[in-house]
Amino acid sequence: MKRIVALTVTMLLLAVLPAMAQTAKLGYVDLQKALNMSSAGQSAKAQIGERVKEYEGEVQSRQAELKKMKEDLEKQAVLLSEEARGRKEREYQQKLKEFQRFTKDIQEELQQKDADATRRILEELFGVIEKYGADNGFTMIFEKTESSVLYADDRVDLTEDIIKAYDAQNK
Repeated sequence: MKRIVALTVTMLLLAVLPAMAQTAKLGYVDLQKALNMSSAGQSAKAQIGERVKEYEGEVQSRQAELKKMKEDLEKQAVLLSEEARGRKEREYQQKLKEFQRFTKDIQEELQQKDADATRRILEELFGVIEKYGADNGFTMIFEKTESSVLYADDRVDLTEDIIKAYDAQNK
């Protein structure tokens, strides 16, 4: 009895699937491209780039200060007493730790800003994609990634349309 039911269901699916496939409207979006090419994505990248430039100047000045301290310590090492040399070495090590902590904090801050911007833009993009799909009668819209879509005709690439709709929504 179970075999007959399974066979009947299989036969029905085989008959219905071709009809469904002909009426299905499919598309895909390259989210990485949409993220990078949208005006909000480019703006976020520019803002992070500005922060990087701001920090680069401070990092370079701190590096120069550390380099000078090390050179002074090496030059004066033979002239200083054991106690004075030890004090200068501890000062240098303390400055070095502060510098390492500073650069780590900068890196974490920039990564967090990038992650926050990416998350915000993706959430907005998902809303635009959902509306676009509903308004244009799409059955499914996929995300194009190298591992998930092996082949897709460029005619079903909706990325440019989604970028335009997203940018228009966020003016």
